[in-house]
Amino acid sequence: MIEQMSKYSFILLGKDREDFIASLSALGVVDITRSSKPCDERSAALLAEISDEKKRAEQIRAGRDEKLTALRAQEKEAQAVVKAVAPWGDYDREKLLFLGLPLHYHCLREKQFKAEWASEVPLQMVRREGGFCWFVVIGETDTLPGQIPAPAMTLTQAQAALDAAQAAVRDYQAELEAKKTELPAREEQIAAKERELALMLASIAGKEEAEGQLAVYVGFAPSAEDATLAQAFDALPCVWLREKAEESDNPPIKLRNNRFAKLFEPLTGMYGMPVYGEFDPTPVLAPFFLLFFAMCMGDAGYGLVLILFGIAVNKGWVKIDMFKNIGTLISVLGCATLLVGLLFGTAFGVNLHELDATPQWLKDLMITGNVPGTSYSKQMVLALGIGVVHICLAMVIKAVLYTKRFGFAKTINTWGWLILILGALGTAALSMFSSLDPEVLKWIFIGIGGVSALAIFIFNTPGRNPLTNIGAGLWDTYQTTTGLLGDVLSYIRLYALGLAGGMLGGAFNDLGLMVLGDSPPWQWLPFVLILLFGHVLNLLMSCLGAFVHPLRLTFVEYFKNAGYEGKGVKYNPIKY
Repeated sequence: MIEQMSKYSFILLGKDREDFIASLSALGVVDITRSSKPCDERSAALLAEISDEKKRAEQIRAGRDEKLTALRAQEKEAQAVVKAVAPWGDYDREKLLFLGLPLHYHCLREKQFKAEWASEVPLQMVRREGGFCWFVVIGETDTLPGQIPAPAMTLTQAQAALDAAQAAVRDYQAELEAKKTELPAREEQIAAKERELALMLASIAGKEEAEGQLAVYVGFAPSAEDATLAQAFDALPCVWLREKAEESDNPPIKLRNNRFAKLFEPLTGMYGMPVYGEFDPTPVLAPFFLLFFAMCMGDAGYGLVLILFGIAVNKGWVKIDMFKNIGTLISVLGCATLLVGLLFGTAFGVNLHELDATPQWLKDLMITGNVPGTSYSKQMVLALGIGVVHICLAMVIKAVLYTKRFGFAKTINTWGWLILILGALGTAALSMFSSLDPEVLKWIFIGIGGVSALAIFIFNTPGRNPLTNIGAGLWDTYQTTTGLLGDVLSYIRLYALGLAGGMLGGAFNDLGLMVLGDSPPWQWLPFVLILLFGHVLNLLMSCLGAFVHPLRLTFVEYFKNAGYEGKGVKYNPIKY
């Protein structure tokens, strides 16, 4: 949920700006309205310094920078020189230069070289190798084909230059590796400079009044801190006012969720924070993303691997920056994948439903095969059913919260569609699972359709010409029906990705068994290698798909039907 915020206005003497900002930063809970971009030369210089420090830290973390790139280019050039002079070998280059002999160097394919040239001109064959021949011609004139520039150095000299270039690369790589121990200190320095920049921007943000004699600041803080802040502000050399923050104030957003939903707050941040007065999508996003990820993975064995990997990240056994602080989330996703994989009857590409060792009670719980009397997979129907529930929930949230934000008159059309869709689904369920008279069901459906039609076609925009409303309703009907159909069908990916991962895992198992054979004396090694390579590759591909596609279903299908904007500003209090 979105934490309630209070708006604070401060009036103080211009000369007290810096002391005032320092006092607020010591409290660490007030978000002063400020620019996110530099406002003067000092802040611009500090921002540039921070950018350079971040770039350097990233280079050290990656183990490569511009200097290493240049050294590797020099190494590559040296390798090219060695390759070019290798056929000529070692010779007394200084003596040749001293004698002043006019030498011409040639390289031709063997089939282009003619033996009679040796009797026509003073020619010395140097090397024949790989279908090529290298030779020199002595004389002022040279009309033979294949002439190339004279070698710049001997092979020994070229090899020495290459050794030096390679040593320079190794030494600098070792230097970068040693600098990784400085990263914690560098990151702390960057954080300190960012705090300094935030204080600087906050100080600049004050509005000058009375010809610069007064400064006015506006800030926000969680309403839960009102009592504590009142005491602190009374001690400051300023006049302060507090009022309840409104949506029009565009206050910063601070999310407050339980431990489970908090794991998924970074996903909400990837799309954008909600605006004040909007809803926090995280409590709904969390369980559905978890379910979608598990269905896209669809393999209990891979779920177990994710659980163990998440534990290893939390214990510090695996130190990879991209997984830092998300070990618990990985384990939670692994638990869901383990459960769904068991229900879908797949573990490391093995069909558990056909395995004799699988307990019968577990087989009875599995969602496998086709819907009785049809050719439709149960898992596919389940994916579509989950999509319908997800979209209907989004529409309910949109109708309720839009009514709260904008009033009922501006959401009549939304309520009309919600009544029509939920009513149709409810009527269909009653006709299938209840003993109500068909005539009663018919009138229920007619009533729902009539109310919905009035909301969609007649009263969609109160006060407007009814004919205009009808035309707008027809256009909205076309867009909504086609859009909802496409949205629901998008959820088939939950079934398709899980099916593809299971089939690929099974294919690697079959390939390994083919190599193993019936009486394997030594084939165990390639069998194990095939399984390891295949399942690691399949796991990585499945994880990528299981992350991207649930995000798409959330960010596109769900947020669109829920009317989520995601244009809010994250709560960022100034603090030391």
